[in-house]
Amino acid sequence: MSNLNVFTGSSGYVVTPELMDAVNVSIALKKPLLIKGEPGTGKTMLAQAIADSLDKPLIVWSIKSTTKAQDGLYLYDTVQRLYDSQFGEGDVSNIGQYIRLGRLGEAVTSENQAVLLIDEIDKADLEFPNDLLWELDRMEFYINETKETVTTKHRPIVIITSNAEKELPDAFLRRCIFHYIEFPDEEKMREIIRVHYGDIDGKLVDNALEAFYEIRRMSDLQKKPSTSELLDWIQALMVSGVSVDDLSEKMPFVGVLLKKNEDIEVMHEIKEKGYSLRRW
Repeated sequence: MSNLNVFTGSSGYVVTPELMDAVNVSIALKKPLLIKGEPGTGKTMLAQAIADSLDKPLIVWSIKSTTKAQDGLYLYDTVQRLYDSQFGEGDVSNIGQYIRLGRLGEAVTSENQAVLLIDEIDKADLEFPNDLLWELDRMEFYINETKETVTTKHRPIVIITSNAEKELPDAFLRRCIFHYIEFPDEEKMREIIRVHYGDIDGKLVDNALEAFYEIRRMSDLQKKPSTSELLDWIQALMVSGVSVDDLSEKMPFVGVLLKKNEDIEVMHEIKEKGYSLRRW
């Protein structure tokens, strides 16, 4: 593996040694890296960090419930060709000009090695991962309309994220390197906060983290707050200038942390009973 393709982290992303190793093994073995973890643990941001660290372009393929594998390869613009044939615009016999590459197609044909993020692959239907087995293995695909096989010039670095909404097929999993991003402990979370907010007031960080982890330990929450929500909450506290003394009792701006009405009601009940989180 070339030294140019060794991921060592980036200034804007806190990476564990285990995650760094998983990225570099994926690059060395030329296999996609499948990343799972709680929402807000930095799965999507990892691809940007890799692209920044290795100075490579980032191509993002955001998956939706309606996404098909073909969408990532290419689309044949029959409507434009029909329009041109009716109104005499251009040479309609040149079918190649009506081929529009998808995100995977762009990564395969990129003049420079790219980082391809296939984001939230589990949102698509169950056949979606299986429909990409050949393309991800060989990094090539066939265009029926032009009878052309498109082969990669520089095999992209592929990062795939999943929120575990669906089980992925075994045949697909066998072709991936897998890593689960654990939710950051308090020490790692302090590093993340410093990356985002620099020389932040230590008392604010201490009290915010205490309240944050107390909330996450509550067993009856429907949606636990994530890292991104903690960062937003800290920013709200900084901007507002409210006192950060004993945030566990006051819990200002709780709607920044909790996004379910039922969870907010639980917090209100605690406050109405005069309890702090640490005694709940």
